[in-house]
Amino acid sequence: MSSSVLAVGLSLVAAFLFACAAVAQQTAASAVADGDSLISGLVRSPRWWAGVVGDLGGYLVQVAALAVGSVSVVQPLLVSMLLFALPLAAKYSGLRMRRATWISAVGLTVALVAFVAVGDPTEGTADAPLSVWALPLAAVVAVALVGAVAGVLTREPGRAALLLGVGGGLLFGVAVAFTKYVTDLVESDLLGALTAWQTYASIAAGVSGFYLQQRAFQAGPLAASLPAVTVCEPLAAVFLGIVVLDERLRLDGLRGVVVASAVIVMIVTTVVLSREQGRADDAVPVV
Repeated sequence: MSSSVLAVGLSLVAAFLFACAAVAQQTAASAVADGDSLISGLVRSPRWWAGVVGDLGGYLVQVAALAVGSVSVVQPLLVSMLLFALPLAAKYSGLRMRRATWISAVGLTVALVAFVAVGDPTEGTADAPLSVWALPLAAVVAVALVGAVAGVLTREPGRAALLLGVGGGLLFGVAVAFTKYVTDLVESDLLGALTAWQTYASIAAGVSGFYLQQRAFQAGPLAASLPAVTVCEPLAAVFLGIVVLDERLRLDGLRGVVVASAVIVMIVTTVVLSREQGRADDAVPVV
């Protein structure tokens, strides 16, 4: 078996494991009543822990895929998680996915693949001074907080899950933006990594993003929250990469049109999916 074929296979396995993990965590989180503590409810749920194990398994398989294949092959294929997760969530709830949901999910997946593959950001610097990070980082965190607060305050499940998912995805993107520097530092200077502010910023963003993701899972259906998380993570990471780390999207010729169109499609389909799930009561039961 060639390395490229193996990388594709491992990427799809990782995507499936991530999808199963998301479904398990969402069903566990949605079972926690609004007035109860989300954290205590989750840690007592075997289903939620199964989701955590699924995430860990997906990450390990993703690492294996990256060991035999390129990032440009592996990362776009991981987006297929959406096409695994949404039907699994519908099946688990005893409902059949509406045609509009399928169309939106496929459109979102294709747009994400196009954004990652066609934009193909060039590698920049590993890090920048805090003074350069300050304003862009504050802007992303502020938008994430606005989304989180708006999600908590709204009573409509689909919209709440969407807004909380936006907040979680943006913070995941912040964590991603620090990842290369922290990883390189761990390999070259472990003590330096333990004292670097970037390490703790990455951990804080990752933990906060994970909490908001679980709140989004609790608030509404998976199709309202997971697409928002999946879209906002790369958007935030690419924004910080360009503004802070001197990365550049490849926008020459038709690439710019494709990338811009992909961003528009991602935003539209994410909103459509959140609204479609508001019609879950009208969905056709599985027989």
